[in-house]
Amino acid sequence: MKISRRRFLGGAAAVSGATLLGPLTNARWAAAREPWPSAAAWDTLRAKVGGRLIEVTSPVAACRADTSASLCTEALRRLDNPYFIQAQAGGTQTNGWLDGWTAEISPYAVAAQSASDIAAAIDFAREENVKLVVKGAGHDYKGRSSAADSLLVWTHAMRDVRFHESFRPTGAPSTARGVAALSVGAGTRWIDAYQAATARGHYVQGGGCTTVGAAGGFLQGGGYGSFSKRFGTGAGNVLELEVVTADGKLRVANETQNADLFWALRGGGGGTFGIVTKATLLAHPMPKTFGILRGRLAASTDEAFRKLLTRFVAFFPGALNNPSWGEQIAVKADNSLELLLMYLDLTEAEARQTWQPLVTDLEKRPADFEVDMRFDTHPFAGLWDAAFWKRTEPGLITMDDRPDAIPGTYWWSTNQGEVAEFIYSYQSRWIPRSLFEPDGAPTLVRTLFDASRHAPVRLQINKGLSGAAPDAIARDRKTSIHPAVFDAATIVIIASRAEHAFPGIPGHEPDDATARASANAIGKAMAIIKKATPGAGTYGNESDFFESDWKETFYGEPYARLLEIKRKYDPTNLFRVHQGVGSDL
Repeated sequence: MKISRRRFLGGAAAVSGATLLGPLTNARWAAAREPWPSAAAWDTLRAKVGGRLIEVTSPVAACRADTSASLCTEALRRLDNPYFIQAQAGGTQTNGWLDGWTAEISPYAVAAQSASDIAAAIDFAREENVKLVVKGAGHDYKGRSSAADSLLVWTHAMRDVRFHESFRPTGAPSTARGVAALSVGAGTRWIDAYQAATARGHYVQGGGCTTVGAAGGFLQGGGYGSFSKRFGTGAGNVLELEVVTADGKLRVANETQNADLFWALRGGGGGTFGIVTKATLLAHPMPKTFGILRGRLAASTDEAFRKLLTRFVAFFPGALNNPSWGEQIAVKADNSLELLLMYLDLTEAEARQTWQPLVTDLEKRPADFEVDMRFDTHPFAGLWDAAFWKRTEPGLITMDDRPDAIPGTYWWSTNQGEVAEFIYSYQSRWIPRSLFEPDGAPTLVRTLFDASRHAPVRLQINKGLSGAAPDAIARDRKTSIHPAVFDAATIVIIASRAEHAFPGIPGHEPDDATARASANAIGKAMAIIKKATPGAGTYGNESDFFESDWKETFYGEPYARLLEIKRKYDPTNLFRVHQGVGSDL
């Protein structure tokens, strides 16, 4: 969103929404925003937050002055590290989206350390009519934690983590049974949460990427991880939230008090109803083992690949649509299925046996099919342990090598392409379980084959709740997530990006021709998927920036109630994010 400070939002309502009084034109916005708060007003805010109002600079500021300078070279090198990016008030994991938005810098940020800091920032934004943006870890594909001419609430420092042997939500009856739980501050990353839970023999359901924030948009948008068919969504595992609403009040939300807000915050979208300062998550007894399946099933011809897809679609419901399996299968134009899957509490022999009904027949026909599969089973306690991976498979992780890094902090090397990325296109769609049944299977086979001719089609089976554990489904049905996910066996994600790309930095910008060709190919592939899945919906956190029917596609039937709750707790629409509840009013 390349704009000047006095002309915030060149496409106002389309990007960040407007007020409940109606869509803001550029002229109306400028009139509403003038004048910019005085220096005295900013000084008052600075005093209220104990001096933690800071001026924000771009991590690539040195490159804007001189791309050949050593300072620029060093800045770009540091931006290969997602933890470095998070430690910069002006840093975001995604630098923009083709024709959608470009990361911008807020002039000021409140480097929050407490709920009172956040409340002061909210009061200031409301009273001074300043655009408010919120960022913890900076993982947002749609630019919702980045805006020029805004005040940033930066929660990076709020990373307190506490394990509870027996947690009862505030206000719950004294007879209520306590459960194991983990409380995380607003800036906590999943690596922090996982390691704390593992140390106590437990697991909390979060995202696969270690650097994603544990209390922000991930949870509030639903949140799916590698093991969601076992444990459900992030939203369904929330026991209690502390949140500062638009009136500057800190509220505790759970099933006993502020229950409507609690429901909305678990699936209704981040940055929409308030700013969460702390989340308390249900902690599960840790599984005994996890496993990784890596491999490839390939066909020699188009005809053989259609047969492979037919067999895979028939194989999937009984074998993989259950609490033991998660992660990805890519359907590719070279007539292959690329496998990168995880499994829980199965021995290697049991995991192999799962696949035997499919691969045995393929192996009998080596002229038509190729089978290459590797199974690795490990103790679950090693999953978030850097020392374990250094011994077992060091190339799978990349350590945070900054001098002040927390020991044992790493990210998956497979996520490197998402660090300082620029998105060409990112589209997704849930695939209903019915398309894997005999009556729907021919349509699904044809759809997967045809779509894969344009772009790789990734099936992320953990991001659909068909086949999930009954207790997980019961928890998730109490949230505001899109109901279509309960009938979804998997989600299709088709996306492309430029790695380590920086708009406006000569020599490091995304290639426009490549971007447009890629986006066009993805559009063709997703058109085929959508035709076969009318009304299927998708996971809003990982979806199309340009989706026109976003209310139905991202929220579904809960949208009307979410809007009522939005109006109750944020009557002036202070919290406005792209494709958020009420953003078009």
